[in-house]
Amino acid sequence: MAIIKSAKKAIRQNKRRRVRNLIYINKIKSLVKQVRTFSFQKKVNEARELLPRIYQILDKAAKVGVIKKNTASRKKSRIAKLLDRNK
Repeated sequence: MAIIKSAKKAIRQNKRRRVRNLIYINKIKSLVKQVRTFSFQKKVNEARELLPRIYQILDKAAKVGVIKKNTASRKKSRIAKLLDRNK
């Protein structure tokens, strides 16, 4: 357990940030999972409808620093490639 006042404050800040970051991470995971499920079920149109939402949440997560810019770009690329393969 932290003893120094600044260390205690850092712990409080980390807890708040973790809650905020988990919102983005969980949203990304759930949307990607939905798209993969639709893709494997050959429901490409439903998956394509989710694509703008995924792009939006990935860009926002990269902007606020939850994930890195190249990670967001890589995820978008792989999802697009997956949907193109299952046309």
